[in-house]
Amino acid sequence: MKQPNEQNRNFFHDVYEVVRLVPPGRVTTYGAIAGYLGSRSGARTVGWAMQAAHALSGAEYVPCHRVINRLGMLTGKQFFGGPTAMQAALEAEGVRVVDDQVQDFPRLFWDPSVELQP
Repeated sequence: MKQPNEQNRNFFHDVYEVVRLVPPGRVTTYGAIAGYLGSRSGARTVGWAMQAAHALSGAEYVPCHRVINRLGMLTGKQFFGGPTAMQAALEAEGVRVVDDQVQDFPRLFWDPSVELQP
């Protein structure tokens, strides 16, 4: 994992704040978060933030399982402590996953640029 510098730490914090707003049973994407935060090319950095967030717990907990790739695939599942843990977390919230892909992705997609408009 890339070690965050001070600029990335602030971006990571902003990413975590957005991810905490994703409702249970909904999913968003790395790119949607990056775009909302003004960094259209920052999807990879959002991924690094999600990777680092697994160490957070309690009040700092980030529901990383709700962040998937733009095609609806569970691309970050290797960081959840087991090959099916991310899928299990999503399914516990009512999200159906088949072959590592969220079913009915367009309906479940939560776009922060739309949902968090003032």
